[in-house]
Amino acid sequence: MQLAAILRSRIASGEITSRVPGERALQQEFGLAPVTIRKAVRQLRDEGLVRTTPGWGTYVVKKNDDANP
Repeated sequence: MQLAAILRSRIASGEITSRVPGERALQQEFGLAPVTIRKAVRQLRDEGLVRTTPGWGTYVVKKNDDANP
């Protein structure tokens, strides 16, 4: 899952800090099928890196620094 790795890297580097680019934007950038993009986003969601809100988009999950003393 190269797309998932690319998005994971962009999140870790701070390049993506809030909203993950939408499916159409990722299709244009990477030339991938919608099903491939959905699988990559699902993988990141399963890892707890992003959350998806129907009708709003996919967002990076913020780590709460206070939760890890």
